[in-house]
Amino acid sequence: MTGFLLRRVGGALFVLFALSVLVYAVFYVAPGDVARIACGPRCSTAQIDQVSAQLRLDDPVYAQYWHFLQGIVAGRDYSTGTEIAHCGAPCLGFSYQSDQQVTELILAKLPVTASLVTGAFVLWIIIGVGTGVLSVWRRGRLSERVLTWLTLAGTATPVFVIGLLLIIVFCSTLAWLPFPQYVPLTEDPEQWMWNLLLPWFALALLESAKYARLTRSSMLETLAEDHVRTFRAFGVSERAILGRHALRGAVAPVIALSALDFGTMFGGAVLTESLFGIPGLARELVEAVRTVDLPVVVGLVLVIGFFVVLANTVADVLYAVADRRVVLA
Repeated sequence: MTGFLLRRVGGALFVLFALSVLVYAVFYVAPGDVARIACGPRCSTAQIDQVSAQLRLDDPVYAQYWHFLQGIVAGRDYSTGTEIAHCGAPCLGFSYQSDQQVTELILAKLPVTASLVTGAFVLWIIIGVGTGVLSVWRRGRLSERVLTWLTLAGTATPVFVIGLLLIIVFCSTLAWLPFPQYVPLTEDPEQWMWNLLLPWFALALLESAKYARLTRSSMLETLAEDHVRTFRAFGVSERAILGRHALRGAVAPVIALSALDFGTMFGGAVLTESLFGIPGLARELVEAVRTVDLPVVVGLVLVIGFFVVLANTVADVLYAVADRRVVLA
């Protein structure tokens, strides 16, 4: 298991390094005149030259990337023309729009998106896997067909439609919940939960449909195997077969998919955050792209990539714990 963990950690570090190279090349090398983008359209030639000197854009590309990587690992000093500004590790630069450290900006938004994604993740696992197991348990009956139709409808329905329906029903018609307005967990835990309840369900209902179909297909595939027929021949109850064998066969694909979804949701919940007015990473990424704030875009892409890689590494470890044959592969 130790060797397996070292291989997975080494692979994760290599992927992050490759991602940093790709992101730097796409956003800092390909656009061309980065100094003009950083300075703004109204800057004079002298001002653009000053910005270029401050960002050390006259250095070779490999030296510029080395300074970028060095800032992430050990911090970096930036010249403002009159003084030196230090950016502590992990340094992702300064925003072109607000002149704020990108790391500070991301850390301010990260708890918001983490609250949304974590709550929705728990719900979509419970609802999705539970619905999949129930549809297998009730297979061949009307309830199974109804659950299948619901999961198909959930897969095809956009998240903003689900969110609008939840707001209309629970906030406007029934008035059971307040219109969502994000409240930090540290200020009021109860209001934090109530205001995130609808965003959690809006995101979870969309994702849970996918997990219900995956769980159902994986369990049905396991139930068709020869060893399950042997268990039935020896009089093992259907409930025991479903719980001990069929459900265990569905665990591995669910772990793999949930790891990928959990990581990508840190940047993929744009519609949910926009619809419910949640000031998270996804909305910040959209705003940074709109204003061509390259350091913020690069920082957010790297952070989202980090969570994707981390989630997949954790999934590999859990997969190995669930099936020891993975360690020997």
